[in-house]
Amino acid sequence: MYKLLDIENWNRKEHFAFFNQFDEPFFGIVAEIDCTNGYQVCKNNAIPFSLYCHYQAITAVNQTEEFRHRIKNDEIIIFDTIHVTTTIGRDDNTFSFSFIPFTESLNEFVDLAKLEIDRIKRSSGIGANENTGRPDVIHFSTVPWISFTGVTHPQNFKFKDSIPKITFGKYFNRNGRMIMPVSVNAHHGLMDALHVSRFLQLFEQLMDNKDLEYFIR
Repeated sequence: MYKLLDIENWNRKEHFAFFNQFDEPFFGIVAEIDCTNGYQVCKNNAIPFSLYCHYQAITAVNQTEEFRHRIKNDEIIIFDTIHVTTTIGRDDNTFSFSFIPFTESLNEFVDLAKLEIDRIKRSSGIGANENTGRPDVIHFSTVPWISFTGVTHPQNFKFKDSIPKITFGKYFNRNGRMIMPVSVNAHHGLMDALHVSRFLQLFEQLMDNKDLEYFIR
């Protein structure tokens, strides 16, 4: 479900019109977040850290309206709920796109993700399908081998894309704290660095929530 944004009375009307005409309207930001408590929650409860990151990130996405904005026929729609499509690696060093529906329950999200991972491990090819091509998703990827300081993404300029891309890098220990680089690429007509910073701050707060451990089965 979605609703139309009233562009005429939107304070970013001119910003949208300006950036929407660009061949490449996406901008990118890389920041580090402290994931110490989230890492410990995963370790204590045998939760895959990558899935925990996806869950907390998509939770922050759904609480940050600008990340639910999409462009459709030169109009802006606001989705009620955004889901996950992420890259999942196979043992043969290929990867596949995947789809994991958002759920407020961490346990349910992890269960659904594990089913999708198992399905992909038994498949081949890039896995593009109707769900991975939906507009009500975030394009996630994980680069667990390097703690990057910059990320770019392929762009098909024949296709008007407005879906944000979020990438997790290799976490590392800094003075006893677990730190992880996070890349966010987003359409500048739909949001600014301010909105990305709000998302990152919320994501870090959610990753820092030790109380969540009490609700894990």
